[in-house]
Amino acid sequence: MFGLKRFFTVLVTLLVALAPQAASATASDWDENEHVKVRIVSAVDGVGDRDSIPLGLHFQLKPGWKIYWRSPGDAGFPPDPIWDGSENLKDTKISWPAPTRFSILGLETLGYKNEVVLPFAAEVAQPGQPLRLNSNIRYLACEEICIPYQAKVALDVPAGPAQPGAFAHLIDSYAARVPGAGDRHGLSVVKTVLLQGGEDPQVQIEAHSQQPFDSPDVFIEGPDEVIFGKPQVKLSGDGMRAVLAVRGIGLKPAELNGANLVLTLVDKDRAMETALPLRFGDPIAAPVSGATDTPLWQILLYAILGGLILNLMPCVLPVLSIKLLSVVSYGGREAASVRFGFLATAAGIVTSMLVIAAALLGVKAAGMSVGWGIQFQQPVFLAFMALIVALFAYNLFGLFEIHLPQRLSDMSLRASDQPSAAGHFMTGAFATLLATPCSAPFVGTAVGFALSRDTAEILSVFAALGVGLALPYLAVAAFPRLATALPRPGTWMVVLRQVMGVALAATAIWLLTVIAVQIGTEGALILTAMLVLMGVVLLIRRLPGSRLGRHAGKAVFALSIAALALPVVHMPSGNAVAVAESGRWESFDQAEIARLVASGKTVFVDVTADWCITCQVNKKVVLDTQPVASWLDSQNVVAMRADWTRPNQEIANYLASFGRYGIPFNAVYGPDAPQGIALPELLTSDIVVQAAVKSDSKSQIAAR
Repeated sequence: MFGLKRFFTVLVTLLVALAPQAASATASDWDENEHVKVRIVSAVDGVGDRDSIPLGLHFQLKPGWKIYWRSPGDAGFPPDPIWDGSENLKDTKISWPAPTRFSILGLETLGYKNEVVLPFAAEVAQPGQPLRLNSNIRYLACEEICIPYQAKVALDVPAGPAQPGAFAHLIDSYAARVPGAGDRHGLSVVKTVLLQGGEDPQVQIEAHSQQPFDSPDVFIEGPDEVIFGKPQVKLSGDGMRAVLAVRGIGLKPAELNGANLVLTLVDKDRAMETALPLRFGDPIAAPVSGATDTPLWQILLYAILGGLILNLMPCVLPVLSIKLLSVVSYGGREAASVRFGFLATAAGIVTSMLVIAAALLGVKAAGMSVGWGIQFQQPVFLAFMALIVALFAYNLFGLFEIHLPQRLSDMSLRASDQPSAAGHFMTGAFATLLATPCSAPFVGTAVGFALSRDTAEILSVFAALGVGLALPYLAVAAFPRLATALPRPGTWMVVLRQVMGVALAATAIWLLTVIAVQIGTEGALILTAMLVLMGVVLLIRRLPGSRLGRHAGKAVFALSIAALALPVVHMPSGNAVAVAESGRWESFDQAEIARLVASGKTVFVDVTADWCITCQVNKKVVLDTQPVASWLDSQNVVAMRADWTRPNQEIANYLASFGRYGIPFNAVYGPDAPQGIALPELLTSDIVVQAAVKSDSKSQIAAR
């Protein structure tokens, strides 16, 4: 009997003990369909004296199904609860845990899968009184198809003490995933920039972390008319800095300038949210992957080596031919004369590099795109270079040996037997200008570093480039016997001058072909006719019995002015676009790259220009030969070509996203490298093969 009495005592005790637990398990009944279950859960057992009650919308989804975040992305809509019929409810405010990104058929959407609790605070009208919640929740559940649902749920929170309930931990765990201030997780957004140019807005975000980033992502919310896609992410070698580039659709860049954005930065379990205004600005320099920030001394060394290698590029050969004649003329002369001439040429190179740096600083301050060789995008500059090269050639052909009226090109046309100091200096300046269409190893790295830094570093790097380009001339200045040991000038120099004149004439023809792209074939033909007419005038002047005399100089001067003015009359309108040269190449479309890669494709990007000599070498030697050509033609590879012959801000922004400010530039994207693998300036088949395999382990390409 005692045993039975004791049993009932224990049973009653347990029931009493469990009664508060049953009350604390405050949750509505599930509203359930074949794909989703929904209910309301409360973190407390009673209202107590609280003004706000912590609750949550609890979703459980079948495998493969998802619901949407507050900003769903390309499609969908978020859960939308309506609280009609609720009692003692003043207001509600939902908090949104950081979402997951989903890519389906090229669409980027944001949401949740498996299970999620959307924490929300219910503000009560009368503290201490029971809270009655009635909700009609409209939501969209998606797998391969999307189905709209409505869930009807109700929950009573009694007036008792507001003790933590059984669902407090569940709600708190999802509340911890709601992005807040960045200092909670050591995250910070340092800078946001809206890039100029292009049809669609492009936003760059620089983020820092107190611990290495793992897989950062950013979700951008702005005006309702614009939708932002998945970012391209560049990480520094230590992982502490990330630059995220995001493209939007729906508005023009100018329409988005000045708009307020909400940024949600996510890195696995870490997240932060911040609101920032968006303004036009310079591209953010991309960090160098796989290496920490390179020290300035190392960049200066790269610049010197790159400048030295530029002497081997075809761009500089016409100038080297002129200097060769100068070297020949030194045969038998004193060492001091040789040293002076070559030091003057070196000074011209370094000074010209500093002038280019100063010009780029001005362009950068004006908010325009900057880059190595961008002066060749300007028709007036091309016309000037074609004019100077043509006059150099006519001088070497022996069509004139005197100065033009008003000392036109007095300093630059002294490729005679006894060049002046100014002539030596201008030869160096001319070499610098012609070197800029070429890019060599180390040059891109040095220039990219410089143009992302301040004034002092830009000037330092370009000065180092000048020193590197001038090293052969400095070597002769240090060892004058390299020049004085040559035979004295003789009749054999006439043949040499003719050969060098042909080389310069070929350079002028190349410049004219580039101008044809800029101002049209008609304008280029007119300019060609002017240059040819100059030569005819100079030739007639030297014929026996010619009466042109000084009028020849005036005629050449007038033709020079007309040649420089012609590109202004034929100035192009609009930006250049990528042009497919053959069936192999598609037009460059940065937005399309992510979609193609998501579908399993490999994308090869070639940024080129008609004035870029190194680009043409890469095409002939690598891209148009086996095995690369066959790989580019394969079914799973998309080859894109961007033409930077004329200014194009979108292409400039794309280059800057890789920390590059010059061409050639090539990148390979694939399933294993969705952010792209940047290739060096000078390509080889092995370099392309290695990048192809790295971007897609299934790539069917092999080195010869």
